[in-house]
Amino acid sequence: MLVTGAAQGIGLSIATRLKANGAIVHLADFDADGLTKSAAALQAPMHRFDLGQRDACHAAIESVVKQSGRIDGVYHAGGGVRGQVGRPSEEVSERDWRVIFEANVDGAFFLAQAAGPKMKPNGFGRFLFIASGAGLRPSLTGIQAYTAAKHALVGLTKQLSWEYGPFGITSNAVAPGFVLSNPTTQKQWESYGPEGQKRLVESIHTKRLGTPDDIAYAALMLTAPEAGWISGQILSVDGGRS
Repeated sequence: MLVTGAAQGIGLSIATRLKANGAIVHLADFDADGLTKSAAALQAPMHRFDLGQRDACHAAIESVVKQSGRIDGVYHAGGGVRGQVGRPSEEVSERDWRVIFEANVDGAFFLAQAAGPKMKPNGFGRFLFIASGAGLRPSLTGIQAYTAAKHALVGLTKQLSWEYGPFGITSNAVAPGFVLSNPTTQKQWESYGPEGQKRLVESIHTKRLGTPDDIAYAALMLTAPEAGWISGQILSVDGGRS
């Protein structure tokens, strides 16, 4: 199993839960320091590369297969907002727009493109993408590219399900609500101030924010061996807010 975004937060939680369930887990991220710490903690092999680079994504899949003999799953939790904040559309540069797509959508496609043919002969495989509530409606971040990219990831999830389903390979996504999972989300949370934080929590049925483990448990449920007839689905995990 290859888990991207494994240096912290949701990706690390998914990797931790997978390993606890007996999976051979490979960790991927662009954050060298965070990735090294995660790999040491889980005693798992690591692959540092840029999700926006097709050759790097393909090389990572080849490396997983070379080390483990096969690949049964790709869990794409990498991406995010790439340090950006919400601003008017006219202030967004071409590069700012494209870099978010590269991390969130291009990487998902390149990894699936490389892993799918490796899974087909085995008659089994799992693609699991971390989308977002921003892939279903406007984003609380106010970042246009992030919302558009997550909507695109939802479409890719469904298309891969159609393409790979006949080979025993499922493709699903989890769309998290607000989860304090990394410095970026912590900064966003603080920007709301006490009143904004209160309004957000009150809009959630369970009256609490999500945790990385909440998302990881949902990801594992969708990709369990017994979940072979669940594919092309986008599961909102947001405490009932949606």
